[in-house]
Amino acid sequence: MAAVGTTGLLLAACVCLLCFLLTRGRRRGARKLPPGPFPLPFLGNLLQMDTKDLANSIQALRARYGPVFSVHFGKERAVMVFGYEAVREVLLERGDEFLARGSFPTLDRTNRGLGIVMSKGERWRNLRRFSLSVLRDLGMGKRGLEERVQDEAQCLLEEFRKTQGQPFDPKFLLGRATANVICQVVFGQRFPYTDDNFNTLMRLLNESTELHSSLSGQIYNLIPSVMDYLPGPHQRIFSNTRHIQDFVASWVDKHRETLEPSAPQDYIDSFLLKMQQEQQQPDSEFTLENLKICVQDLFVAGTETVTITLCYALLILLKYPAVADKICEEIHRVIGQERAPAIKDRALMPYTDATIHEIQRHLNLLPIGLPRATVRDTLFHGFVIPKGTTVYPGLGSVLNDSQQFPEPECFAPEHFLDSKGAFKKSGAFVVFSAGKRNCIGESIAHVELFLFLTTLLQSLRLSRPPGVQAVDVQPGIRGVANLPRPFQICVTPH
Repeated sequence: MAAVGTTGLLLAACVCLLCFLLTRGRRRGARKLPPGPFPLPFLGNLLQMDTKDLANSIQALRARYGPVFSVHFGKERAVMVFGYEAVREVLLERGDEFLARGSFPTLDRTNRGLGIVMSKGERWRNLRRFSLSVLRDLGMGKRGLEERVQDEAQCLLEEFRKTQGQPFDPKFLLGRATANVICQVVFGQRFPYTDDNFNTLMRLLNESTELHSSLSGQIYNLIPSVMDYLPGPHQRIFSNTRHIQDFVASWVDKHRETLEPSAPQDYIDSFLLKMQQEQQQPDSEFTLENLKICVQDLFVAGTETVTITLCYALLILLKYPAVADKICEEIHRVIGQERAPAIKDRALMPYTDATIHEIQRHLNLLPIGLPRATVRDTLFHGFVIPKGTTVYPGLGSVLNDSQQFPEPECFAPEHFLDSKGAFKKSGAFVVFSAGKRNCIGESIAHVELFLFLTTLLQSLRLSRPPGVQAVDVQPGIRGVANLPRPFQICVTPH
């Protein structure tokens, strides 16, 4: 019995020594990692975050830990980078070291590493290079795209006029207009605003965007291994996405039946032809599954970003009618009322251009940005960030940097105007991110924002509904995205 007791004590001592050495090793290693709050098992730092205002609760940690620090989403460590200099370093100066896509659980599950947004490595390079080439061929940055947007802007204007001065929610009309621009690029056609299937698709897309930033969606992204097995609103993200993917798949099937190799009409046609060219290459990334997710990525990103920004633009102009009046004066002086606005007018309309940029800055649509990941062990600001670590470049910390934008909490088009009233570019304007993984549709978005907004303001005066005294421009939902609260507007002819 004594021998057994002695053996047990020796085993216990060995286990304790091993645990001590392992813990000591982790602590030594951890000294090189960015600091951060202590994580709980499974939950990570969930209890230290406000999931109703994730970006600001993470931003608050900056005061304690500095511009580069760690947080744990569940069991996974992520590194947060804040401030103009540090974010610029991640996105531009050392962008190749942070070029991979980091973990984002909802999109990891829906996209499965396919497509443009969530892919990495050679798959991402090949698909992005191809997509940019096709978008250029289809008119991105050219007159062809401008004409499509001008035509759609006139359709939108007619829908606004039909309200005859009565209060209405502009979100759904704006969503259909912006969706139709990208639909013409990827599907080769636009949809009537009364099309039931189209309207169902837009409803699902809008709901999913809100769910991503909802309490349930935020918690899913923090502890997906737990939330996968629990019922709740977050599960609708995945059912909605399946419906959107089914819609895309049906259009891919139609294009396969009608494909004319000598005359591709849209993005799907071009991708199908690329598939035919590489069908003998076993490692080709040009597959049906990648096609479907690429189209989904282009459709979702091309619709929601511009829709949300235009909604916020109208909300801002309701709150600041003097700004709307100055834009209208510039429109009528430069363009007049006889012809439709054109992109060439933007260079002659610095106040309008500055206001659109300030609307985007003030909205701060994606405050912590989309996740990057290190492609190798990286020494950054005195810390070692291991290969494959998710890194969030805090775009909101740049857009609200007081050294770049004085009094950043205030809405002021003057942030983008010089002392002579000319438009002033800013390297801190990172709404679309920056570097090699910036938003692929940035140039399309610039065209849409300018032409949609100027077309509406050229003909219509905006006003608050009767009885509405104050306009709240604070986000209705704060999460992965800052989303404007629902509102109504009245429009009347000038």
